[in-house]
Amino acid sequence: MLEGCFKVFYQDENLKEHILYFAIEDWWVLDIGSFVSGKFSKLNIQALEDSVILSIDRATKEQLYIDIPKVEKLFRIMNQKSLSSMHLRMISMLHKTAERRYLDFMERYPTLNQRIAQHQIAAYLGISHEFLSKEKKRLLRN
Repeated sequence: MLEGCFKVFYQDENLKEHILYFAIEDWWVLDIGSFVSGKFSKLNIQALEDSVILSIDRATKEQLYIDIPKVEKLFRIMNQKSLSSMHLRMISMLHKTAERRYLDFMERYPTLNQRIAQHQIAAYLGISHEFLSKEKKRLLRN
């Protein structure tokens, strides 16, 4: 993506959103499982801002691998970074406090706080909007 902001999320049977990640400028956004398998995605991708994107379909990507072998290396490296990032996020959700997850979010996405709604940050952190508001007020007092 060249400009903008997206969220990648899962919506459960109660229509509650669980945000896996946000994608901002110079990031890739996709459901890799769906892209690779060609099956319907279980994830949703939504633009949160007007955005400028580049897109590629699977057949074109495969042809680029043949025509320009360095493209395959680029995608491999991007996939490795993405997988590593998702592993760290899973670990964070398992053992870090809500406060620590919020602080990590602010460090990872320093400008995103002004670009998206607070309830989306709460959904990403796995906490309620009310709890996030209380946590932010508490952190500001300290």
